Amino acid sequence: MNRFDAGSTTDQVIAGISLQGKCVVVTGASSGLGQETCRVLAAAGATVLMVARNKESLEGAALEIRQQQPEAQLLTQIMDLADLDSVRSAAAAILQQADKIQLLINNAGVMACPLMRTAQGFEMQFGTNHLGHFLLTALLSPALIRGAPCRVINLSSAGHKFGPFNFDDPDYRQREYDKWQAYGESKTANILFSVELDRRMRERGVRAFAVHPGMIMTNLARHLEPADITALMDRSPSSEPPAFKTVEQGAATSVWAAAAAGLAAEGGLYLEDCQIATAAAGDGVRGFEHYAIDSAAAEQLWLLSENLVGQPFAST
Repeated sequence: MNRFDAGSTTDQVIAGISLQGKCVVVTGASSGLGQETCRVLAAAGATVLMVARNKESLEGAALEIRQQQPEAQLLTQIMDLADLDSVRSAAAAILQQADKIQLLINNAGVMACPLMRTAQGFEMQFGTNHLGHFLLTALLSPALIRGAPCRVINLSSAGHKFGPFNFDDPDYRQREYDKWQAYGESKTANILFSVELDRRMRERGVRAFAVHPGMIMTNLARHLEPADITALMDRSPSSEPPAFKTVEQGAATSVWAAAAAGLAAEGGLYLEDCQIATAAAGDGVRGFEHYAIDSAAAEQLWLLSENLVGQPFAST
């Protein structure tokens, strides 16, 4: 579809593209992939609203971008995805600053943490990676529709291959907790959300994509110990050692999803290495598993999520 691949960087995929007049909201913007995504989109002319839970880290990231790009148009907003009350407050503040939003990049996440629960009692990875972003997207949907054509990019992972979403016990109330299984289920949820969001809102000009950024060492891995890396490799469908990317390479697929003209008429897709992914072959880390794009499961997760967060998408 294009000339980009796993080695492409953010600056390469944004080259020649202007985002002047566009408003972008990026979660997890205080470091790593989120900060890099904000930097390159601001460099392309967008007004970027940086969202993260730690005020000091967020302001430091914004300052770093401004030092590199004095002309960058940046706004900041504190939000804790693990607290739905915080998400509601942040969404209201964002809507005060942005009447129209052209890009929402749900980048933040937590990976393989010990058994923890959000403020509302959900398993931390499911609650943070999916439910917090689901609620944020629902609350911002009026601005997304006003900003159409627009795109929502949900950061998923090849970790979705660890298993389908478990509707019977999403919060590990009955099952023994497995940090990698919980992570994989949350990443499957990210893809299912993208599939159903695109189906429900594409006629309103809102398209959605799920992105696998690749293996990158960022703050996402803050909970990992050496034994966790070994466990991760044991779960991998491939015997090949993982190929790690730089942050600039890891964020490239998010930027490509956000800005590529070739995706204007697309949606509900899983993207990796700056390409539209195909179905997994079964013995490798590339591609998507069919359960992650199952339309019935996507609708079921949507209805469950609306019920759990207490917030329907009023526009659908």
